[in-house]
Amino acid sequence: MADPALKPNRSRVRGERLETRVTADQKSLIEHAAALQGRTVTDFVLTSVQEAARRAIDEHQRVNLSVRDSRAFVEALIDPQPVNDRLRDTVRRYREKAGV
Repeated sequence: MADPALKPNRSRVRGERLETRVTADQKSLIEHAAALQGRTVTDFVLTSVQEAARRAIDEHQRVNLSVRDSRAFVEALIDPQPVNDRLRDTVRRYREKAGV
């Protein structure tokens, strides 16, 4: 898990509040969904928001890694490192195993 602050921890006292205004339709939809899952509206909303937060963080980290990895790849193409004995040995073993 990326951020320990987002881990569910039942023993932690909930001292912070989040407040929002919703339309009557939104409230009805949320209440209906919570009831279908046998959960309170608070539990349903908290769980849903935490899951959305985790997805947003994970997506951001994947994008950052992709950009970082892309830069490293381009830099390797532009300024390749010299081939060393370890790389030669790795290529040889790969070719032997792959039958190339």
